[in-house]
Amino acid sequence: MFELVFLGTSASAPSVHRGLSSLLIKHEEFRFLVDCGEGTQRQILRAGVGFKRLNQILLTHGHLDHILGLGGLISTFLRWDVMEEIEIYGTRHTLDRVHDLIFGVVLRGYHGKPPVIMHEITPGVFWEAERFSITAFPVDHRGSNSLGYKFSESSRRPFLPEKAEALNIPPGPWRRDLVNGERITLPDGRIIEPDQVLGESRPGTSLVVVGDTGRVDNLLPYVQGVDALVIESTYTQEEADLAERFDHLTASQAATLAKEAGVRQLFLNHLSRRYRERDVLDEAQAIFPVVHVARDFDHFQIKHDED
Repeated sequence: MFELVFLGTSASAPSVHRGLSSLLIKHEEFRFLVDCGEGTQRQILRAGVGFKRLNQILLTHGHLDHILGLGGLISTFLRWDVMEEIEIYGTRHTLDRVHDLIFGVVLRGYHGKPPVIMHEITPGVFWEAERFSITAFPVDHRGSNSLGYKFSESSRRPFLPEKAEALNIPPGPWRRDLVNGERITLPDGRIIEPDQVLGESRPGTSLVVVGDTGRVDNLLPYVQGVDALVIESTYTQEEADLAERFDHLTASQAATLAKEAGVRQLFLNHLSRRYRERDVLDEAQAIFPVVHVARDFDHFQIKHDED
């Protein structure tokens, strides 16, 4: 399961009700910030999610409305001594701009080991834990060398408690080890294999996050069949000419991608102040029914539910 907390959902500039792009993704003890627009640290406080373990930041691209919040966030981390290291991931193009901001301004004159570690990444798997991985893939947006991110849980075999009860396996470390695929020896000497209490393998939850883009045709292979797709919706179809001019999407384009890819849920963000939320939702739902127009501080749980 992944948890989403939308911290900023506005396009280009903040509005009264929406901050600039930032999304918190949680999986068990891991927390990732995707983009960090101006004012993100205040949004974190307002959302009540806190700064603890929030030291891994994935950047979709280097446009200012997606990175300016890094200055304030890192400055606060330093003053409060919240964490020893902050890891920032992005393409070389993105990290060059972040380097100028962080090392040219925030850390200028700073003595000692820099608390910021920058990881240049290219398309492919770049982060792995025991239960899930993160893959980067290319996204087109005004020559910004952008990336999208796919979060993928490993497939798993569900524990079948009724079988454990039939075998008189007591609760505790024995069941935990079986869930982890390990053979156990019970106090009475019986040896139990994982196959005796585990069901058939089931796919894990999958989530894709796309930042700004003006194209969807090249995204299909990366979003095919995912449980949730988070993507921009800066314009409506009435102003498709502006969307094309500024290399952004309409709600119709995002919904069409979701439909063609067979995703389970669509989350639209990066919304222009020129539209009512209802207009964006109606346009998207005319094509793809399961749509959420994200608001700041919306909180969602993403699970892979079997049909």
